[in-house]
Amino acid sequence: MKILGISGSPRKGQNCEKMIVAALEIAKERGFETDTVFLSKEKIAPCKVCGACIEKASCVIEDNMEEVYEKMRAADGIIVASPVYMGNYPAQLKALFDRSVLLRRNKFALKNKVGAALSVGGSRNGGQEKTVQSIQDWMHIHGMIVVGDNSHFGGITWNPVEEDSIGMQTVSETAKKICEVLELIQNNRDKD
Repeated sequence: MKILGISGSPRKGQNCEKMIVAALEIAKERGFETDTVFLSKEKIAPCKVCGACIEKASCVIEDNMEEVYEKMRAADGIIVASPVYMGNYPAQLKALFDRSVLLRRNKFALKNKVGAALSVGGSRNGGQEKTVQSIQDWMHIHGMIVVGDNSHFGGITWNPVEEDSIGMQTVSETAKKICEVLELIQNNRDKD
């Protein structure tokens, strides 16, 4: 089974990418394949709401989103990490989320995939829970199975993540939870 980690930050090598790397390391240790999408390295334009994806399973905008669609389709689980920008996720992640409507319009391609959210803010109560909830809202719109960290909503850290051991524990617990749920799903499939 494969878990895709998406860093919704436009900043290379920073907190969101570090959280994704840490979460996917746990998945690898449990035998999962992993892949990444780091928005700091991708060019993804905003959705034009042109409706072309209603007719066919591709987008008229020529950028990196076609590769992202393939990674999302191939994943059994998706972990999304986001910084808090003005109380929610940044425009770069919003563009990816809006463009993912193509997957919804084409047989709900993300339905029943397991999803989890991570967020980092400038302080302990810097908007992370709202950001996690907004990411989870996107997952629900796609019909995904949404998990948290066994205690709360998901991984919630503050900047810099490497100095936030409590927050990084929630990232670890979220990664473990997505793995556990995927393992349960696989075990049920194997019984059938």
